[in-house]
Amino acid sequence: MKRPVVRAIAGALLCVVGFILARATPYRQATVVVDAGGCPMVTDIFDLGSDTPQGAVVLLHGLAANKKIMSYLAYGFAQQNLRVFVPDLPGHGRTPGPFSFARAETCADSFVHQLIARGAIDPAHTVLAGHSMGGAIAVRVASRIPVAGVIAISPAPMSSAHGVPPDGVLFDGAPATANTLVVSGSWEPSAVRETARDLVTGNSATNGKYLLLPHATHVGLLFDRRVARAEQEWAAEKLHLQAGQAPPYSGMLPGCLLGLAGVLLLSGPFLRETLSLSPRLKDHAEAAAFGNEPILNAAAAPSATRLLLEIGLVSLVSLVVLRYWNPLSFVHVFNGGYLASFLLVAGLGLLLLHRASLRALWNGNAGTLLAAAFGGLVLHLLVMGWFEVTQTETWLSTAHWARFPFLFLGFLPYLSAEELLLGPSFVRGRVAHFVLALASRAVVWVALVVGILALHSGAILLVLLAPYLALFCVLQRAGMDVVRKATGSPMAGAIFGAILFSGFCLVIFPIT
Repeated sequence: MKRPVVRAIAGALLCVVGFILARATPYRQATVVVDAGGCPMVTDIFDLGSDTPQGAVVLLHGLAANKKIMSYLAYGFAQQNLRVFVPDLPGHGRTPGPFSFARAETCADSFVHQLIARGAIDPAHTVLAGHSMGGAIAVRVASRIPVAGVIAISPAPMSSAHGVPPDGVLFDGAPATANTLVVSGSWEPSAVRETARDLVTGNSATNGKYLLLPHATHVGLLFDRRVARAEQEWAAEKLHLQAGQAPPYSGMLPGCLLGLAGVLLLSGPFLRETLSLSPRLKDHAEAAAFGNEPILNAAAAPSATRLLLEIGLVSLVSLVVLRYWNPLSFVHVFNGGYLASFLLVAGLGLLLLHRASLRALWNGNAGTLLAAAFGGLVLHLLVMGWFEVTQTETWLSTAHWARFPFLFLGFLPYLSAEELLLGPSFVRGRVAHFVLALASRAVVWVALVVGILALHSGAILLVLLAPYLALFCVLQRAGMDVVRKATGSPMAGAIFGAILFSGFCLVIFPIT
């Protein structure tokens, strides 16, 4: 059997198995829209199918997350015959914006009051829980509504103690609440851990407990069996339930990852087939394969050291420019607009430095660029569509698509400069080329962290989402290399990458 056929069969099987694992949950689920004080919050409701649940849980997600990523923790509560309400906060998931920290808290407060008014929950038999931003909101709402208990999983800092900078404080003040369980991971920043600990150790009247889990990350806590067990024990204690419940269904995340591997297996042949539709594209690919693709006027790409230094210096200058002028601030994508503006300014700066070599970018034709754009768009929809049905709701709304062109234009200059400076892979060797590309992006990320710490840019999500950004950069850069090798066109690779980058940012950054 030919290799492409084997690959296609393997990819399809992985998708089927992944879908079954991700969707085969033993819990009843419904999705409703709750109008909470003018906030139409799309909400998932989980339970075991009983008409007489033993209590309720309101579970709030964190910044740049959504209700579906909270499913594993929701399953843990549902396993105890509790009815679990998991809303999308404003500007996240399927709930429309605008988003702000104050509005998220106000809407969450109104949401709980609305459930009480409708008789959907009884405060005396309800636990408020949340992760990160949602954990902080749960604590603050519980200070105003007397619920049975609170669970704050790695709550966002609510004070500038322990070295937390003022712009890292999402909410002003951490009120004391009774019956509070706080969970942190040992691999989180110490400042985040210590401010979380203060919620239960700084005031003896809180009757709380602090749990530090070894070898756990901020996001990893959402899928940690130890967290599920701790939340079940706390809910059982505060709601007077039977202890020792079975762990929740855990096939959702493995199923998602298996299917994603299947989608990526299938996408490689799809990209190559798409990019080989025009006979002229084949000529460009052959030219690249024989080393005839034009690069810089000096007939050689800059050294690795010089490339990284240039990117680092231009990045620092770009941070200063953004201190006074953010060209894409009107896009209103939380932190995503700042990232796009940064890469726009940095990209234009790098292209200006190498303006004499800009002709090397245009090796190709309109058909080449259109094929690359089509391939990038379809690949994005395939991957995000898979996440939509398995792990996290990522489908783009009209509001998101309206911002897509502006983010695309923001990312394109930097990715074009990256393609220009790196040159084709045969100049340095495929492995060295790939490693250098990732190293250059690491330099950019370090510069952004400097902007957060020294210039107080407020782009905190670029740190919190660093693991996801790193994984995305690996996959996106590999895809750009496939496109450039197939077409011989640097601009085709840049267009393909900018489409993926724009779609990814609209998925992970909330609309403000």
